[in-house]
Amino acid sequence: MASIRSPREVDVHVGNRVRVLRNLRKMTQEALAHQLGITFQQVQKYEKGSNRISAGRLQHLADILKVPITSFFEGLDVKGKIDPTISRTNKFLATREGMRIAQTFPQLGKRAQQAILDLIKASGGR
Repeated sequence: MASIRSPREVDVHVGNRVRVLRNLRKMTQEALAHQLGITFQQVQKYEKGSNRISAGRLQHLADILKVPITSFFEGLDVKGKIDPTISRTNKFLATREGMRIAQTFPQLGKRAQQAILDLIKASGGR
């Protein structure tokens, strides 16, 4: 049985989605915290899933990030289980490098995209 203090899988997932959506808006944790009226450390805790986000705060986040509230739950099934592929994608996009790759990759030509994929495969990726 998981410790009461350890983050639940859904809280980590929602936190990752907050980070991805914040990064898509090119918003810092400090800027988001300011709009929410909290400290940036609290935003960090939300993004890690170590602190749960209340329904009201989640709605406020959706308003600030200009997304439907359902955006925070993308990748969850009706039982709250996370699709492993979505989880890996969210973790990748939650990094600065992952976001930069995701934003740049579609702008590349097909040959450059294939070369990058070949490099990743040769480096031990799938």
